[in-house]
Amino acid sequence: MGQKKLFVDFLYHEIERPIVAQIYGKEPEYFYTAAQVACELGFDGVDINMGCPAKNVASSGSGAALIKTPDLAREIVLMTKKGVTDFLEKGFNPDSAKLKRKVEETKNKLSELGVNFGDKNKQIPVSIKTRIGYDSDITEEWIGNLLKVSPDAITLHGRTLKQLYGGSANWGSIARAVELIKRNNLETGQETIVLGNGDISSRNEALTRITESKADGALVGRAVFGNPMFFKGENLNNKIEAFKIALEHSYLQEKVKGKDSFVQMRKHLAWYVKGFAGAASLRASLVRTSSAEEVKQILTEELNNSEGIDNSILTE
Repeated sequence: MGQKKLFVDFLYHEIERPIVAQIYGKEPEYFYTAAQVACELGFDGVDINMGCPAKNVASSGSGAALIKTPDLAREIVLMTKKGVTDFLEKGFNPDSAKLKRKVEETKNKLSELGVNFGDKNKQIPVSIKTRIGYDSDITEEWIGNLLKVSPDAITLHGRTLKQLYGGSANWGSIARAVELIKRNNLETGQETIVLGNGDISSRNEALTRITESKADGALVGRAVFGNPMFFKGENLNNKIEAFKIALEHSYLQEKVKGKDSFVQMRKHLAWYVKGFAGAASLRASLVRTSSAEEVKQILTEELNNSEGIDNSILTE
């Protein structure tokens, strides 16, 4: 519909490629439009969120609640794929002038960030991220349902919606899904790839899980929070290193999304600041900040109060 608040989350930087736009909801016609928007904004793929367990999402019938409405879930996938195909044939011509204007504004901002919109004649993949069930494990039944509409990829989180993020992710269920999907690929000629997700705490563990489950790859969530070194197989080593990256992240947040969206940065700041004396009170200050300069001031004061630490490191 062209809502300003939503389009902020469609901003990205060229260095992030390949980048996928993830969308959620329950109205197939909106997925058609959103898929076209993703194509017009230069994304490398579009992912349908059928895994979010958040109460405000699932209670509306979206996210992981779509597991309970398999016919609707398939219709959503088909409409998303149709949006991508029609974009290739007809381009982006929405009925809504507001939506068209907001997409153009977003494209202009992306251009300022150096985004190369690439080949618009290339059909981008449509993928699904989901869970093993709603309140019980129905992996085979649910994945079998999704395979009827031939998604390009399925990411499976090894918990039900009811579990939220409690307990342990069931990688045995993920392995069964991998077997089912790969057997279906052989029988039908489809090329659906399968990724596992859940409770991965390190890069090495991700590689082990991939090997054991025979998945094509893995997605990582919470383990990355506050540790962008994760994908190098490393951790932030000390408070100074964490502060420097937190500040760099803060300035990048402002550059890409603007000060109006700085509130999104607060949770990241809380994740960066942990594991040392006084961290709790420092987090309490950082989660009230509204700009990168405020963050810099708070972190500088913290270093001033830390014996033997030169706060000039934050400007290096």
